[in-house]
Amino acid sequence: MSSDLAKNPVGIVGLGIMGGAIGRNLVVAGRRVIGHDIDAARREEAAAAGIEIAADAGSLAKNAPAILVSLPNPAALRATAETIAAAELPRRIVAEMSTFALRDKLEAEKTLRGAGHVMLDCPISGTGAQAKAKDLVIYASGESSAIAALEPVFAAFARETHDLGPLGNGTKMKFVANLLVAIHNVASAEAFVLGMKAGLDPKKIFELVAAGAGTSRVFELRGPMMAENAYGGANVTMRVSTWQKDMTVIGDFARELDCPTPLLSAAAPIYAAAMANGHAGDDTASVCAVLEAMAGLKRR
Repeated sequence: MSSDLAKNPVGIVGLGIMGGAIGRNLVVAGRRVIGHDIDAARREEAAAAGIEIAADAGSLAKNAPAILVSLPNPAALRATAETIAAAELPRRIVAEMSTFALRDKLEAEKTLRGAGHVMLDCPISGTGAQAKAKDLVIYASGESSAIAALEPVFAAFARETHDLGPLGNGTKMKFVANLLVAIHNVASAEAFVLGMKAGLDPKKIFELVAAGAGTSRVFELRGPMMAENAYGGANVTMRVSTWQKDMTVIGDFARELDCPTPLLSAAAPIYAAAMANGHAGDDTASVCAVLEAMAGLKRR
């Protein structure tokens, strides 16, 4: 199977911010890439970048022994797993890279396993901007031989891949990482607003925090948007509406474990306010605008 993966196309189901960037990097690396997305605009963008477009996940899987899945919701994952399973194909390795509740991934894995396929749980740490720069980390879990077989594929768009053992450990690690992302993002916005209300230049705030002990990877990625007060269009790396799904699954997971997450709980209403205030389609850095309004701050 590993030799097949080296010479055959890579399939990508879901050509959004993350999946589209991954596909383009694979094309640049010289791989033949077959993609599918239900959104016509996404399909057009992908085709323009050299990605072949399949009519559905089943036809994609016929020509791609390795399939990467990056989808917006569990219903899309369920439909994709059912479509691939119904295609009655030889063994495929399906790397599920989205952030969903563990039960949703296990349900998809059961469907694919029943059809003779292998599903890996491989969520990604990184934003859309990091995806473009191949600055992603993959938290892989599941069959170790299948993870090893996909490592050359992962290397074309990620800087690190980690085998975390049994299926599901990748998702658990992603919840831990995203909990910190959620908190760091709001903390970064809070610091910006304090500085701006005190009369400091937001660009100078970014420059000096990034150079000091208070910085974080999230601050460095989202701080420029906060400094420029620009959260839409090409700046979007993670939409607030999509992030709400992540916040929900992390919170539910922590409650199932009876594990307190007071800082995550404190951050959640800020993201909810961003949704309510018209930022659903903007980057999550727009929580800065929410805190500015709460502080009665108007930029010059």
